[in-house]
Amino acid sequence: MAAGGDGASFLPVQAQKLFFLIDREAPHVFNGPHFDFRPYDYGPFDRAVYDCMDFLNGQKAVDISTNGRYRSFRLSLNGYQEGRALLENMSPQARDYLQSVAQWVRTLNFQQLVTAIYDRYPDMKVNSVFR
Repeated sequence: MAAGGDGASFLPVQAQKLFFLIDREAPHVFNGPHFDFRPYDYGPFDRAVYDCMDFLNGQKAVDISTNGRYRSFRLSLNGYQEGRALLENMSPQARDYLQSVAQWVRTLNFQQLVTAIYDRYPDMKVNSVFR
């Protein structure tokens, strides 16, 4: 999440798709996959992403805020500093990949993001309620 930049927040769909893309496209780079994504109502989903956010919230590394019915996730100052340190120790290619995917998922609205994932990963569309 630090790859999104200082203060970057992620909606649930953005967090799910961010970690899905990392697990699906670059597991060898990040010693993954770390999650077990399955096709769900709006594409790849693993409840463990939210469990991880809750754990990191308890560790004071992630701030979780609620606006209406959705939560959003943002690294705390400490979490961001730890994330930046990890990014600094990565290869430039890995760091660039994380930065580009973190920024990309945050630039699209819900429909655009889900549609883009379905276009690239049609296997994740099989249980979709999204038309």
